[in-house]
Amino acid sequence: RISVPGILALLLLAAAPVSAQGDAAAGKDKNAMCQGCHGIEGFRTAYPTVYSVPMLGGQSAAYLAAALKAYRSGDRNNETMHAIAAGLSDQDIEDLAAYYSSMAN
Repeated sequence: RISVPGILALLLLAAAPVSAQGDAAAGKDKNAMCQGCHGIEGFRTAYPTVYSVPMLGGQSAAYLAAALKAYRSGDRNNETMHAIAAGLSDQDIEDLAAYYSSMAN
């Protein structure tokens, strides 16, 4: 679940201009941790609760970057995503966002 402040932060981040230019080719090389869950059609996780894992291909780069930054900061709550995003630089996030936004869903 996302808190109201988290939703507001996500909306503000999504509306803000992107500060770094993402490189889709670099993002493709950085997506190994993402593919473990987001690359499996119909995948569900069982920890801490059961939920479907969303597909990322074709999403807006601004949305993806904002979501990853919110996971990294803790404004968006998911233990697994926070642990992964905590190790990403701003450039990593922009590269991953560029890669996934360039894919057709």
